[in-house]
Amino acid sequence: MSVFRLDWRVRFADTDPAGIVYYPRYFQMVDGVVESWFSDAIGTGLRKMALENRVATPTVHIEADFFRPSMLEDMLEFSLIVLDLGRTSCTVSVTAVCEGEKRLAAKAVLVYANLTDYCAVPFPEEMRAAMTPYLLGSDDE
Repeated sequence: MSVFRLDWRVRFADTDPAGIVYYPRYFQMVDGVVESWFSDAIGTGLRKMALENRVATPTVHIEADFFRPSMLEDMLEFSLIVLDLGRTSCTVSVTAVCEGEKRLAAKAVLVYANLTDYCAVPFPEEMRAAMTPYLLGSDDE
């Protein structure tokens, strides 16, 4: 199984007045990790999906556990794996660690949908093939 990784330095805009990551910003970070995964690992950036192919991957469910506060200038190491890959949706797990300490564990359900009538459509086969190595339990050898 492959794991997508992305480093994220906590910026001033990510924090509250105490210098701690404001929890809604974590959801934006998770969305940024997913966006980078599609662009860098899957090979289909959101610009191409939305503007050329008229499809998107909206999040229809998200949940998170917060373990320890993250502070201004912390370097968060995000990792993403696919927990479930269906015909029109996938469930991803995104975790953030700082210096070996878990800060966040999130799970999000994404739906592949057209932007004409906002209905779910099947993932293209080439996209499914690129996502499969990230599927929990897959053997990427």
